[in-house]
Amino acid sequence: MNYLSTRGHPDRKRFCEILLEGLAPDGGLYLPEKYPQVDTATLAKWRELPYAELAFEILSLYIDDIAPADLKAICAKTYTSEVFGTDEIVPLRELEDGVYIEALSNGPTLAFKDMAMQLLGNLFEYELARRGSELNILGATSGDTGSAAEYAMRGKKGVRVFMTSPDGRMSPFQQAQMFSLQDQNIHNIAITGVFDDCQDIVKAVSNDLGFKRKYRIGTVNSINWARLLAQVVYYFAGYFQATASNDKPVSFTVPSGNFGNVCAGHVARMMGLPIRTLVVATNENDVLDEFFRTGIYRVRGAADTHETSSPSMDISKASNFERFVFDLVGRDAAKLRKLFVEDLGLEGRFDLSSDPAFGQAAERFGFQSSRSTHADRLATIRDTEKRFATLVDPHTADGLKAAREFLVPGVPMVVLETALPIKFAATIVEALGHEPDRPAKFEGIEALPKRVVKLPADAEAVKAYIAQNCD
Repeated sequence: MNYLSTRGHPDRKRFCEILLEGLAPDGGLYLPEKYPQVDTATLAKWRELPYAELAFEILSLYIDDIAPADLKAICAKTYTSEVFGTDEIVPLRELEDGVYIEALSNGPTLAFKDMAMQLLGNLFEYELARRGSELNILGATSGDTGSAAEYAMRGKKGVRVFMTSPDGRMSPFQQAQMFSLQDQNIHNIAITGVFDDCQDIVKAVSNDLGFKRKYRIGTVNSINWARLLAQVVYYFAGYFQATASNDKPVSFTVPSGNFGNVCAGHVARMMGLPIRTLVVATNENDVLDEFFRTGIYRVRGAADTHETSSPSMDISKASNFERFVFDLVGRDAAKLRKLFVEDLGLEGRFDLSSDPAFGQAAERFGFQSSRSTHADRLATIRDTEKRFATLVDPHTADGLKAAREFLVPGVPMVVLETALPIKFAATIVEALGHEPDRPAKFEGIEALPKRVVKLPADAEAVKAYIAQNCD
């Protein structure tokens, strides 16, 4: 399996090369040259597999430069009931007639990012040991990616983590999960700005090829194909739990800011998984909803990025969106490059509203979207607790609100849970008047000593800090 850049770079690379690389040399994102196709017979074979074996089967279609026995061992080591709390790993339950919640938050940091990050940590350690090399991971987080990455990489041989986050814009619990880690290979960097500033820094450093090579910079953000690939697995697992046979379609609703989670659903659908609709659920930072409604993709600056009660989605530049648009425009790299480098780079927007490709987003690729407000989240949290005795976090509440707008009789709607409510306790208290349950291992986490440095929203300052801690 070879991988190409969305922006047309001529090189084709294998999985383990892009695993450690992140962005392509031209600033594009990696995608497989073609999506492997899964037929009905294969779906039938996979339906009864435990999660770790299902992961191995799917990953094997994309990874041919790791020995099958080694890849199988990595999957078995990653997806265990000890790490994720249940044998199902991602148990599905019906909330109401036709509406299901797929639990993705049973991992070490109580968020769906663990599903991919735990695998990524084991893949990194394996490949670095094979090469006798080291990797300095530079990441950006709006809340959950950072803690999931740090918990997956802490103590890993040959790996350092430099994680940027927007100063003061995560929940106290999210901050404490990251900043309380004292491991010497973990470095937390609070950036004066918003998440998009952090993400811009990661891309700027990745695009400095000299610095990237000298300091062996890699990434764990969902711009890393390996992380997105790991997320494809739980769409298949959710589908198998929601249906009794492979001739029945399902729909998924996905709370989304950076488009990585729902892009994994797009990949699963392109492989042949019978997904009818992929609903993108946004909050007040509705750049994605605006595109799917109008065909206009318009990024916002820091001043126009709202601080909301679903903070992990406070994103106005959706990095993984480029992967979907590449497919949307027929994998035309020149057209993609014009949209993302020229139009977006110079004008802060691009407009596909009059392009025939825009209609394909819904008609061919199954995308729909919706937007929620703070009031919507509170109402959904209260309603879900009152009617179903179920507590959901604010991001999953965004998903539930959107899901109900696109229900089709006879088609299960699976809402992807994104985090446990304790990560956003203040919003739960506002909605319900009481604190959510807290796992015992996180008691008193906010009071622990913190290890974090504050830096301006400047790529050069971050590069200097990395160099200082690597030389």
